[in-house]
Amino acid sequence: MSSSPVSTETGGLSKKGLSAGTIGLIGAVVIGISCIAPAYTFTAAIGPTVGAVGVQVPAIILVGFIPMLLVAFGYRELNNRMPDSGTSFTWASRAFGPWIGWMAGWGLIAATVIVLSNLAGIAVDFLFLLISQLSGNPDIADLASVIPINIAVCLLFVLGATLVSYRDMQTTQKLQYVLVTFQVIVLVGFSIAAIVQVATGNAFDATPFDWSWFNPFAVTSFSAFAAGLSLSIFIFWGWDVTLTMNEETKDPEKTPGRAATITVVTIVALYLLLAVAMIMYSGTGDGEFGLGNPAIQDNAFFALAGPILGPLAALVSLAVLTSSASSLQSTFVGPARTLLAMGHYGALPEKFAKVSPRFFTPGYATIVSAIVAAGFYAVMRVVSTNVLSDTILTLGMMICFYYGLTAFACVWYFRKQWFDSVRNVFFTFLFPLVGGVILAVLFVTTLIDSMNPEYGSGSELFGVGLVFVLGVTIILVGVIIMIWQSIARPAFFRGETLSIDAPPSLRRGAAARRKDTV
Repeated sequence: MSSSPVSTETGGLSKKGLSAGTIGLIGAVVIGISCIAPAYTFTAAIGPTVGAVGVQVPAIILVGFIPMLLVAFGYRELNNRMPDSGTSFTWASRAFGPWIGWMAGWGLIAATVIVLSNLAGIAVDFLFLLISQLSGNPDIADLASVIPINIAVCLLFVLGATLVSYRDMQTTQKLQYVLVTFQVIVLVGFSIAAIVQVATGNAFDATPFDWSWFNPFAVTSFSAFAAGLSLSIFIFWGWDVTLTMNEETKDPEKTPGRAATITVVTIVALYLLLAVAMIMYSGTGDGEFGLGNPAIQDNAFFALAGPILGPLAALVSLAVLTSSASSLQSTFVGPARTLLAMGHYGALPEKFAKVSPRFFTPGYATIVSAIVAAGFYAVMRVVSTNVLSDTILTLGMMICFYYGLTAFACVWYFRKQWFDSVRNVFFTFLFPLVGGVILAVLFVTTLIDSMNPEYGSGSELFGVGLVFVLGVTIILVGVIIMIWQSIARPAFFRGETLSIDAPPSLRRGAAARRKDTV
């Protein structure tokens, strides 16, 4: 089943054959939390953050959340006006035209393909860690470092996630209800157990709770603030998946925006609980279980699970495994629906516009996303000394790229409505503008810093850092494919299938003039 080309003849938005009305508010929130993967992201982020800001981790989480929140406001306004599964691609096309819109879509696809490969790799590592814990054989964990085994198991994870994503959204929701519920229960239980250990005098380095931990002004260095903003790109990214499902949600004008807000607030609360509990239990020193110990910074949960949970420690590894595996599956939602929209509006070959006649999902786009993600991981696993580190840094660069473009699209699209009300001044102008500028600065800063071969894992090509090479290559590949598509499919690039939309107030004025004429 594919979309009818007639639906886009006027250059307006149109449906794509997805299963409308199948996702409610709770389902969208659960998929959003799953895509963020809090168990995985936090265990990788807490150690380096403590190294940068000490006990001010709760404050830096709040500070780092700011650009995500500001951009989210812009996303909400755009979705209320134009609910479309293409999100960044569609909105930027209607605000700035087809060329910038195409690159915004490319940025989203590239970011999600990168994180898909990253999540698959994490799932492999924690699968072997869990087996080694349950069997009592630490040598099993070392199998994850054997490249052929690692890649083979990674491909199996991708295959499983693809099969679930290919099926209807009801299947995705049912699976995510179980995996996300388990993940959140374990994380909350871990936090409570840590606080109980402090209260009973059994903590490793008991640190009394202090409200000053939430004071961002106690973070005295600019580098620490920069670390917090970069951290937010990694630990909060994924909430926008709730918007890519807007054509499949009940009440598409309101449900996706509400789901995004609830998702982000829930994640912030969970992160703050975990940060406070872990600081109270371990302190920020560099002792055996101190959060400042470089030896445990790659996986703080694994190091602390035994001392805090005792015989139940394996539950934490299982939570991180399910976190990465469930996020691997839910993350397929975003790129598949963006590719679907690009195919539907003629920005990519018509095959991408195909919707499964049985499951009403973007089947072809889902399979292509899986193949590219698996191939990217396999190549990176061979050429990078630390594939997870380098892909995370490249991911942050691409997220800044397309989030920033989308934020600026909101500002420009609503330019005739900025001062219609006080609300519009903040939500259509000031908030998305500030968020977009912050992300643009981070993008340029990361691009410059990553040229240094020592940036990231230390991998390099011809004396240039691998992260820089990856970021620039991904953008250039997007430009090349865009030019190729403009020759093969000129209708989209002439604005015939998805045209620049007149600002809302201009449309109202035109309608009023027509009415007066009549």
